[in-house]
Amino acid sequence: MAGKSPWGGNTGSGGSDGGSDGGDGSGDKPGGPRNPWLPSGGGDKPRSAKIEDIFKNRGPEGPRRGGGGGGPPNFRMPQRPDGKSWTPVIIFVVAIGWLAMSSVHFVQPKEQGIVTTFGKYSKTLQPGTNFSAPWPFQSVQVEQVSTIRSNRIPEGGEQKLILTGDQNLVDLSYLIRWNIKDLKQYRFQLADPDETVKEVAEAAMRASVAERTLDETFSGAGRAEIEQRVRTRMQAILDAYRSGIAVQGVEIAKTDPPAEVNEAFKDVTVAEQDADAAVNTARGTAQQILERAQGETIAFDKVYEEYRQAPDVTRRRLYYETMERVLSQTDKTIVESGGVTTYLPLPEIRKRTQVAPAAPTSAQGQ
Repeated sequence: MAGKSPWGGNTGSGGSDGGSDGGDGSGDKPGGPRNPWLPSGGGDKPRSAKIEDIFKNRGPEGPRRGGGGGGPPNFRMPQRPDGKSWTPVIIFVVAIGWLAMSSVHFVQPKEQGIVTTFGKYSKTLQPGTNFSAPWPFQSVQVEQVSTIRSNRIPEGGEQKLILTGDQNLVDLSYLIRWNIKDLKQYRFQLADPDETVKEVAEAAMRASVAERTLDETFSGAGRAEIEQRVRTRMQAILDAYRSGIAVQGVEIAKTDPPAEVNEAFKDVTVAEQDADAAVNTARGTAQQILERAQGETIAFDKVYEEYRQAPDVTRRRLYYETMERVLSQTDKTIVESGGVTTYLPLPEIRKRTQVAPAAPTSAQGQ
């Protein structure tokens, strides 16, 4: 019985293919299934049955397709007008920029630079324009050397107790100012320069305060001397370390008693201030009395000189002045004789004349 072949041809009852295509079964009729062993673009050569040949033209993104259908676009670098590639020019420009950026160094006036060749010190760059080998052969590290740096000890509001020479404790905070004087030593001699400065400052401060009493630590002159001793000690230790650091100054910001006894110290301070005030008042009074006595002595000496020149006149004048000073405090009136009644009550008259003007004033007020 004749039927239709699954590969697109007709079959006869004898099992042989027949039809207009010559019975070879290679032709596909419209609408029929495609032969899986033939290439998709047509042709008479069947596909190979080997698995290696099937995946030969297959990439990570899928089977490669020939022709102009659906493949990724081919990218090509733009070319110069003469037809040559721009790649060598781009590589040359990048190399020049890399050399300029890693070989030319502009050091500012307050800065210096350290040049290392494969990590080993080579030279120090001074302010201005400097040159070096490009990275990674040489590298340059620029550092501020003239800028004054400061460390406050202790940091924050912590309490720093230091023992004085008279076995007392004082809560002391201070400020250290320093800068770099040798950049090579600063970079290669110290592992942590900031921490080294703090530790050296604390050691020098404890040694200097231990040489002074508590009162000297609180006083202004004592604090100034402690600051100078701390600076000298710090510089000697840092020079021994070859640190390349110069200590510019030490400033004590606070000297207080410990917090546990602060109230008692305040009471003592108030008592000392009261005692000083009383002593100053007594000294002032004594000075006034002494100056008054000295003035009276000078006046007496002048009167004595006048008395030596004219004893009678001076004696009479002294007598009159003394009587005037004494009798001015008594209720008496002295008049010369002649034309005056001796029994006239002059003191009573004076009192009446003093009371009379006050009477009209009181009457007007009523």
